[in-house]
Amino acid sequence: MKLSLRFIVPLVLVLAALTLAAMPLVDKLTLRWFTKDLDLRASLIASTVEEPVQHLESDPDALRAYFARLILDERLFAVGYCAEGAVRPEGTSTLPPTIRCDSASMKSTPSGRVVQDAHGSLLISAKPIRDARGSRASIVVVQDMSFAERRNEETRRYLFYFFVALGILVSLITVVVAQLSWRGWVQGMRSLLRGEGLLRPASRTSIGELQPIADDLRALIRDLESEHHFRDDEQLVWTPQTLRGILERELRGSDVIVVSNREPFIHVREADGGIAIQRPASGLVSAIEPIVRACSGTWIAHGSGSADRDVVDAHDRVAAPVEAPGYQLRRLWLTPEEEQGYYYGFANEGLWPLCHNAHVRPTFRSSDWEQYERANRRFADAVVAEARTSDPVVLVQDYHLALVPRMVRERLPDATIITFWHIPWPNPEAFAICPWRDELLDGLLGSSILGFHTQFHCNNFVDTVDRQLEARVDRETFGVSYRGERTLIKRYPISIEWPPAPALAAPSVDECRALVRARHGLPAEHSLGVGVERLDYTKGLEERFRAIERMFELYPQWVGRFTFVQIAAPSRNSIEQYQMYEQRVRALVERINARFANRRAPAIVLLVAHHDADEVYEYYRSADLCFVSSLHDGMNLVAKEFVAARDDEAGVLLLSQFTGAARELPEALIVNPYDADQCAEALDLALGMPLRMQRARMRLMRALLQEFNVYRWAGRMLLDAATMRRRGRFLARGGQLLKFTRAADAPARARAVGRP
Repeated sequence: MKLSLRFIVPLVLVLAALTLAAMPLVDKLTLRWFTKDLDLRASLIASTVEEPVQHLESDPDALRAYFARLILDERLFAVGYCAEGAVRPEGTSTLPPTIRCDSASMKSTPSGRVVQDAHGSLLISAKPIRDARGSRASIVVVQDMSFAERRNEETRRYLFYFFVALGILVSLITVVVAQLSWRGWVQGMRSLLRGEGLLRPASRTSIGELQPIADDLRALIRDLESEHHFRDDEQLVWTPQTLRGILERELRGSDVIVVSNREPFIHVREADGGIAIQRPASGLVSAIEPIVRACSGTWIAHGSGSADRDVVDAHDRVAAPVEAPGYQLRRLWLTPEEEQGYYYGFANEGLWPLCHNAHVRPTFRSSDWEQYERANRRFADAVVAEARTSDPVVLVQDYHLALVPRMVRERLPDATIITFWHIPWPNPEAFAICPWRDELLDGLLGSSILGFHTQFHCNNFVDTVDRQLEARVDRETFGVSYRGERTLIKRYPISIEWPPAPALAAPSVDECRALVRARHGLPAEHSLGVGVERLDYTKGLEERFRAIERMFELYPQWVGRFTFVQIAAPSRNSIEQYQMYEQRVRALVERINARFANRRAPAIVLLVAHHDADEVYEYYRSADLCFVSSLHDGMNLVAKEFVAARDDEAGVLLLSQFTGAARELPEALIVNPYDADQCAEALDLALGMPLRMQRARMRLMRALLQEFNVYRWAGRMLLDAATMRRRGRFLARGGQLLKFTRAADAPARARAVGRP
């Protein structure tokens, strides 16, 4: 023990000296790292704003206003623009007065310089760009370095704690080793006295030969630890910040590309010649946008707006979102023939009715298939062109792009491809009628992960592959091995943003009730139902209206006291089936209203028009019930939107049993839309349901949406992708380790074979 203490005391003194000596070095290295990272960020900002600045440089006020929006970021202190020959930069009011465009330091310091100001430490970076005339100019980016000082203090504190813990740990190990060594020497002497251990063969492998194996083993252990260290995703609170955290921790440095037919926003030409931005009310957009924004990724989509071409750069890209650029939107242009064959033809006259059990025969034309292949090839080419690495994470969205995964896999074999199929997947017998069924399955099986809303759709897909292709299907893990590659089939039920945007819930429920009833000339206490859909035959509008007619027959007390408002957005009007469907729906509404004509109120109000999200939420919050009667649906987000809109915890949801949402919201009144009597009874039950029972049901549904929101949907896919990438690296390292071990052991095996 005395010998141990003689070793421990000097060790503690040495560790204390090392701690004091390491502090300045840590400060210097930390400052260097932060300076490098922030300068890289300045380069990204300069490349992002180059095109907007070219458009705004002639208008200094607009340029300063644009820069003022940029510095809303807490670490971005000031931004300026130095035109060719300028002395003072044009920029925000926070720009330090000492900065001059013609100073030598601005021209000779490519990595930025740190200065002290009244506001603290600032990093000034000058990044070269081209102005509208092609001349040299520069963007001056000033970033706040105060956070680096705070982190330096934390680093010093943690370093001190580390050395203290290290000293304690080494001291304990020293004591233990000393004791064990003494016992080992005693046992060794006894063995020598017995004549044991004298003929032990010398090791045939030197320490140097084992070092590469040890390094690979350490790497494998780190991957195994990270595999099990992270997350029980059931306990995560899913927010946009959670998604960003997953990207930074699990997919740091990954190149993320989203590809979809629909773009997150469109530019449209207005009557006065100006350009306006329209944003679709889409759960897909609210889920995917935080991902591409957090990693400065790329979103590839069909440019369908009337002014989309007017705002893109030479590479068909536009910074998005416009108010605070965080990612790139790459627009793809399709000819009218391509759009007609690919989108309206094969996708919506073929695949859409094929996958929806709504008793509409799909139409397949070889010309449409050729356009579908051509369009998918163009989307895949865009993915490859936009990829910055050989192993990007590619998120492919929906049935319009079923061939893209295989096309990308052939050119980027190391990519992690996640495909999500937003509509139902039919049973094998129904899918078999498609003339190009094998090509579609082959395209989808180019994915690393293929997602569906429900387990039922996963089962149908696996059954279809088992029936149609020569593939190995693992029903325990739901994996398909095909063409030497493995695809995981996973269930990811999509949801909506939670909580809803504050602007949507700003008008109170009482205000919405009064506003909507006044809009349609209804009495204040009039009972109101609402439906919100595209004018699509899969949504069951005819069945819904017949159920309302049947309710008036069975329960005549509701005639004149109940009105159903149907918001029906026009959809795919160029397709004959949709034209005929709209005619039938209008005729049915006219007949029912004529049959139950009442001076107080009509039975059904049909609104065939596009409505903004805030208008739709007014109807959700004003209604006594919402009726979703889809004949077949992947999920149906209208049901979830209605529940999310009711922060008063009132209202009743009638939900078709043929929607994916029915599996998640059993507290709704689940109905068979083909059974008019059952739906009529459910309508009467909903209109007469006590408020206490409404609130009990609504609370349960709202709690589920809070936990299972759209960020959880996206996050679980990213976590699975990160796990798959880690496992691939693990297996690759394991294979290299096995080869090295065999090579290192080859001389020993040769000597063993050569023995007599």
